[in-house]
Amino acid sequence: MTWPVSFPVRRIIGALAAGAGLVTVAGAMARPDTAVDVIIRGGTIYDGSAGTPVIGDVAVRGDRIVAVGRLGRYTSRRVIDAKGMIVAPGFIDPHTHADSFLRSPDPAVRVNAAWLHQGVSTVMIGVDGNGAPDVAADSGKLAASGIGTNIVPFIGFGPVRQRVLGQDARTPSAAELDAMKALVAKGMCEGAVGLSTGLFYAPQSFASTDEVVTVAREAAIRGGLYDTHQRDESSYSIGLLGSVEEAISVGRRAGMPVHFAHLKALGVDVHGQAGAVIAAIEAARRAGIEVTADQYPWLASGSSLDASLLPRWAVDGGSAALLARLDDPATMARIRIEMQENLRRRGGAAAFLLIAEGFPWTGKTLAAVAADWKLDSRDAALRIIRQSVSGEGRRGGAAVASFNMAQGDVDLLMQQPWMVTASDGSDGHPRMFASFPEKYVRYVRERKVISLATFIRQSTGRTADIYKLDRRGYLRPGYFADVVVFDPETYAPRADYVRPRELSVGVRQLFVNGALTLDEGATTDVLAGRALLRPRPPGCALPG
Repeated sequence: MTWPVSFPVRRIIGALAAGAGLVTVAGAMARPDTAVDVIIRGGTIYDGSAGTPVIGDVAVRGDRIVAVGRLGRYTSRRVIDAKGMIVAPGFIDPHTHADSFLRSPDPAVRVNAAWLHQGVSTVMIGVDGNGAPDVAADSGKLAASGIGTNIVPFIGFGPVRQRVLGQDARTPSAAELDAMKALVAKGMCEGAVGLSTGLFYAPQSFASTDEVVTVAREAAIRGGLYDTHQRDESSYSIGLLGSVEEAISVGRRAGMPVHFAHLKALGVDVHGQAGAVIAAIEAARRAGIEVTADQYPWLASGSSLDASLLPRWAVDGGSAALLARLDDPATMARIRIEMQENLRRRGGAAAFLLIAEGFPWTGKTLAAVAADWKLDSRDAALRIIRQSVSGEGRRGGAAVASFNMAQGDVDLLMQQPWMVTASDGSDGHPRMFASFPEKYVRYVRERKVISLATFIRQSTGRTADIYKLDRRGYLRPGYFADVVVFDPETYAPRADYVRPRELSVGVRQLFVNGALTLDEGATTDVLAGRALLRPRPPGCALPG
């Protein structure tokens, strides 16, 4: 039986409960005895696949799922009554900036509550090309310190390029290119899921397509995926459609799957181009290239004033070089001219909300700050940028939420069969604390853009398939027990652009590797997360 998108969640649950002869999803047991650690009883089970949900139970022993279905013969020291609740695999967030939590010296912060309260059990790190080259050492240190969610690391093109070329805008020599290739090969052999790039950001933006392909091929031959914050989501350089074609060409030439991070049409110049983006991706998929994408459910992106407004040439060489250019009147004049165009394409100064915490301008638009200071909006932005990069006071004050997306584009992209959910969670933007429940409430319950089944599929099994996560993303016997139980009536965001750090509500229980990390809506302070490193792939000749 299937239901239209508009069918109320409670009616779905009632119809399932009233049906006779409900099938067992999977009843195989890991051991012949029937004693388990936890039984989640009587919930509406969405197992992560595209299959029809059923009323049933989930049995957990240790870190694994033992059985799923009607499990009356099982006994447990704890039974969770999930009647009326949704039971699903723990959500997987493929694009996060969770470092401020995961790398905290405080175990209570490393619980990663912002994600647990959304129902997320696994997060990708090292995105936008920022992954540490020393994958094994970095991931091992994080896991050993104790973390609340599983982590999946990328090796990042940015640190790789910086280690060899610094901040310079130049082409690498043959020897330098070999050094970059060796770093990527090492990272893949140490368990990275793939190569991440952030070609919009300097110094990665200084790399040619040929350079990216050459480096990416080292990940490709070791089974890796190409995950990209593409070079242009708007009209900054090669344009949105040109950038989409560039990313696809990297996958075609390197011989690897392509995944677009936070796919969007950003800015007034490209509003309405989602259909053309979809057409390009569909054509690539028909040609045999694996192309997928993730998306967050917000109309404002998160960035910084310098990344959004400064021309790329102005940041060549890093902060010191930028400050020298700002001190030169002729160069400053050029910068201001190009900033005006960047302001226009992003919708003007009123479209920038300053979100860095603890600054005099926090919570104000750039337009309002410029008016307060009696400055042109470009000069107000430059004052904030200068303070942020010079070390005058605290850094990080240039963070912004930039309202630059059209609702129709977001809706259309969300409905594609290769799309999954991500937060791009970063400090100061509500997407860090609320992306998954925001998508559920706004796009499933209120606006009915997608169904509940699609929402769960986009948050679980499809994501696990894209990243080839071992026994994650599905509720199946023998799979790791990452399981979320949430109330379909109360699961909701609390964070917004004014209060971006409010924890979401409605998750009753969340298991990570069989450990109860959130119970009755409260974190348990259990640090059950693991580093999910890929087995050493072919093409690796590392010792041991």
